[in-house]
Parts: sequence; structure tokens; C-alpha cells
Amino acid sequence: MIIKPQFKLKEYENGLYLVSTPLGNLKDITLRAIEVLQQSHYILCEDTRVSKNLLDKYQIKSKLISNHKFNEKKNLIKIIEYLKSGKIISLISDAGTPSISDPGSVLVNECINNSIRIFPIPGPSAVSAALSISGFSDKFLFYGFFPDKKNLLKTELKRLSKYENTLVFFISPKKINKIIPEIKKNFSGRKIVLCREITKFYEEYIRKDIDDLELFEKELKGELTVVISEKLRIKNDSEKLSESDKNIISTMIKKFSIKEITHLISENNKISKKEIYNYCLKLKNEN
Repeated sequence: MIIKPQFKLKEYENGLYLVSTPLGNLKDITLRAIEVLQQSHYILCEDTRVSKNLLDKYQIKSKLISNHKFNEKKNLIKIIEYLKSGKIISLISDAGTPSISDPGSVLVNECINNSIRIFPIPGPSAVSAALSISGFSDKFLFYGFFPDKKNLLKTELKRLSKYENTLVFFISPKKINKIIPEIKKNFSGRKIVLCREITKFYEEYIRKDIDDLELFEKELKGELTVVISEKLRIKNDSEKLSESDKNIISTMIKKFSIKEITHLISENNKISKKEIYNYCLKLKNEN
């Protein structure tokens, strides 16, 4: 397939273009993304073999530069020189939006420091794709990848469990069984969706109550995007103080402390401790 650009090269400003690429299905690319890649002097990519499949499909002939987490700092001087000389350079990742849990932020910050213009070319994102089908609140926190060290992992999950809105993160299939016990421990009562191979042939969405989540017997294939639901609020079904309860409290108020009365009355009732406490306080003040 050949996509003819709508604009001439001179109508594109020189600078760095962050181009989103398909998560799996090569048809999930925008016309503008193809256009920008065709007009780029250089394309920075994580794995040239992976990117070549996409670029060959759309007959994009721009020069490729390998740019991954192990060499992105080493590449900086050369790339900044290209950009300062007026080149158009695109940055892509193996899949999705670059610099989101992928290489890119180092170069972006260097461009900012050198007053080089940066242009986002929006498109596929595993985060928004997974969130959109979750059915959970759209108020969310994206974490990315968790730390490898067990103690740091436990600390982070405990901290994140206090966050009441939806949580999205990435995880390798090799590590999912290691993290499941900690998820169950910290997120009991919530729901989870495990998104695997989004847009690919073996696309799968596993929906569970976290309390029912079990270890996988076989290792899953493909990076997982995991969505944990917002913290479900428990409805206040507490009863109100009846006249009988009020009479009992009146007889107890001179013999017991407010704390003791609150404990005794709430122990066998669904009345909130706050309501009992406030009523006791009212009686004390009246006396």
C-alpha cells in the first residue's frame, strides 16, 4: 500500500516528531503518522527488525537509527546535531506511543533544553485501549512497569492501594504470578481486567473479582496491560437510633463512659458509632 502525502516536505517544520504506531494490527496507524514517517530524514526506533515490518508495509524508505534504552543517551549528541541542522526526525517505539514506558523521555528533555520543537502524532496507546474496555472509572493513574525488587514492589502496591481511582500498569507475563498475591492482598474487594495481545491474533481480556484471582497454570504470552477498578464505596446502610436505644443510653449515661456506651450499643446493631457518640455527647451536655 502506498499512501501519498498530502503536503510537500517544505510544509513540515523541522523538529522531533513522536509518532504513535500500532500495538499489533498494522492497520491501526493514522494517515498522518504514515505521512510524517515518509517525510522524515531519520526514524529512531527500538528494534529495527520490528519497525521494518510496519515501514515496509507502507513503503516508507526513511533511514532507521536504532534507539533503545541502552543507547539512547549515547545517541543524543548526534541526534541533536541533526535536528539543529534542520532535519525532520521521527521517534517510534515497537508499539504504541513513544516515551510512555518506552525510550524517548531522555531525547524529549534534551530537545526542550535546546529549544528544538517537538510534535506529538497521536494514535494507538495500550493504556487508553485497555481503560476504554474496562468499564471502570475514567479517573485513573497510569503507573507503567513495577520495580523488579520484591520489597520495592510490596511498598509500591501498598501505597497505590490507598489511591481510590482506577489504576493501569504494564507487566511481563513472566512476572504476573509473582505479583498476583500482592494484588490480592492490597486490592481486595476491587475488580481487575488483564488485557493480553491487544489488537493481535490472540487478543484476550480476562475479567475477575480480585478476590477470585488465581495464579496462571501456564505462562501467558505477550505483554499485559492490567487495569484495577476504582475502590468501591460501601453504601451506608446503618440504622438510626430508635426510641428504645435512646432510653437505654439514658440509663447508661451516668454509669458508663461515652466510649463504653458507643461500643456496647454498636456491637449488636447496625447503628454507626458516630451517631451513638453524638447522642451520648448531647445527653452529657444537657445534664
